[in-house]
Amino acid sequence: MSVFIIAEAGVNHNGSVELAKKLIDVAAEAGADAVKFQTFKTENLVSKNAQKAQYQKETTSSDESQFDMIKKLELDVDTHHELISYCNEKNIMFLSTPFDLDSVDLLDSLELKIFKIPSGEITNLPYLRKIGALKKEVVLSTGMANMSEIKDALDVLISSGTQKENITVLHANTMYPTPMRDVNLKAMLSIGENFNIAYGYSDHTLGIEVDIAAVAMGASVIEKHFTLDKTMDGPDHKASLEPNELIMMVKSIRNIEIALGSDEKKPSKSETPNIQIARKSIVANCDIKEGEIFSENNLAIKRPGNGISPMFWNEIIGQSAQKNYEADELI
Repeated sequence: MSVFIIAEAGVNHNGSVELAKKLIDVAAEAGADAVKFQTFKTENLVSKNAQKAQYQKETTSSDESQFDMIKKLELDVDTHHELISYCNEKNIMFLSTPFDLDSVDLLDSLELKIFKIPSGEITNLPYLRKIGALKKEVVLSTGMANMSEIKDALDVLISSGTQKENITVLHANTMYPTPMRDVNLKAMLSIGENFNIAYGYSDHTLGIEVDIAAVAMGASVIEKHFTLDKTMDGPDHKASLEPNELIMMVKSIRNIEIALGSDEKKPSKSETPNIQIARKSIVANCDIKEGEIFSENNLAIKRPGNGISPMFWNEIIGQSAQKNYEADELI
């Protein structure tokens, strides 16, 4: 099964429909399976006195509250319809992360097939219960969570009505950008093994190598932030891929998928002709007369490989020649 690649536009549209459409263009051109936005009502998401995260303080105006910052990035219902329609034109799936209960209802009414649960909502019981009851496909991010919190969230989703086989759990780290020492990619495998569940990786590192490594380790979903330009104003641009990097990431992942192949070790179709060229056979080291005894002195091992394999060296030594051989002739 092909790796499902989510190009995370998030709030990198800066509140502009035109920018959002350009992001959809980039994701579609790169070959991502889905482009994901964020759906929220600011009043339901943050209280007026909520602090911004440290990385947000560094990438946005210091005299602007989290409420004001987020309010500018909100997408209304009409915009959702417009972007879904545009995604259909571009043949890419529209996804959005709901951050409150009203937004879950909105996305359900828009008939989204997959519901993405962000790391911050993994301990939100009413939210988990509501999404679980939709019985849709679920992608659950686990940044900041430990194993028992993941278990609790899965229990709520499953007991609310979602089938376990419809859930993919993403290992994640919510620091933007994530330092390499904090990626802890092996934890992704622990999640898969512990819960016997499909797993993937939501990445906030700079660059694409960790995403490629995750695919090589069996990730079935990869999510990565992207932007039109890292230098734009806004909280997440700096830790996002630019268009050429997104194209390279998707291409690399598709190559790794092909390269993983099967678990059977055998000569590949392309290399089979090389067997006769690169392997060796037992040959005459000098002229050998009929009846002469083969020895380590009059035999040698040389290319090509279409004669007797050198693995039969011990059996050939000591036998007598059945005919005359010239030097370098295959025995």
